[in-house]
Amino acid sequence: MDTEMRPPADTQGDQPKGFVAKLLADRHSVPFSIALHLVPGAVIVAVYAFIAAPLVRAIDYPIFLAWAIALAVVLFPLQLFLLWLGKKQTGRFTMKGVVHYRDKPVSRGKVFWLGAACLVWMTVVSLSLTPLDNIVYDWFFTWVDYQGAGPDGTAYLQGYSQDLVLTTLLICAPFTGFTLPLLEEYYFRGFLLPRLPQLGKWAPFFNTFFFSVYHFWAPWTVLSKLVFLYPGVWLAWKKQDIRISIAMHPGSALLMTVVGVIALASGAYSM
Repeated sequence: MDTEMRPPADTQGDQPKGFVAKLLADRHSVPFSIALHLVPGAVIVAVYAFIAAPLVRAIDYPIFLAWAIALAVVLFPLQLFLLWLGKKQTGRFTMKGVVHYRDKPVSRGKVFWLGAACLVWMTVVSLSLTPLDNIVYDWFFTWVDYQGAGPDGTAYLQGYSQDLVLTTLLICAPFTGFTLPLLEEYYFRGFLLPRLPQLGKWAPFFNTFFFSVYHFWAPWTVLSKLVFLYPGVWLAWKKQDIRISIAMHPGSALLMTVVGVIALASGAYSM
């Protein structure tokens, strides 16, 4: 994700000031960090409501596509913003010094096994906790009126032909199946988590909790997300290696996307 584009010589060496310096500081205050965790989620919901959902309804595609569009519209510029912060700090577009836990302190083999264990944990536990999501939804969130809202992970795709659902998944797969979760890891685990040293061992819990809340489009999943995300986040924090949480989160998203597409394409599963 780094580039070697360099600005004119007279802009190199400038020290970040003001809000940029606050963002790049080694420590974010708790209120500031909460805002940085939650504002992207609020913007995603706004983009969905005012842009993506009307567009997708107009072309009569599953509403899942609208959420994919909303996530992409917010997360891709957020990644560019991280690169821009790197430019303000180093004089070139880079994540170095902005996104931490990228120095690879853990051996490749250990990362593989830790990441694989977290991937299996997240995949299996997220599916097994669907009944918990059902209970939380039925007790507290039946008022949420997003189209397709509900604890069933396929609700955003239901009501359409098998071919149209498969087409939608194939369109979204490169994004929701890996790239967008990867960008979330860079932002939440690489940028925000390391800037909470004052929380000590509570930092990964704080980060996992507010990352779960950031999913405003599925608030009934906060408790289950805490359970299946926390081990990977804790390990990334403990080992200071973001590759572990990347293997868990984008890895699990990729696995479930591939399995889902194959199941639909082969006729093993029908909507």
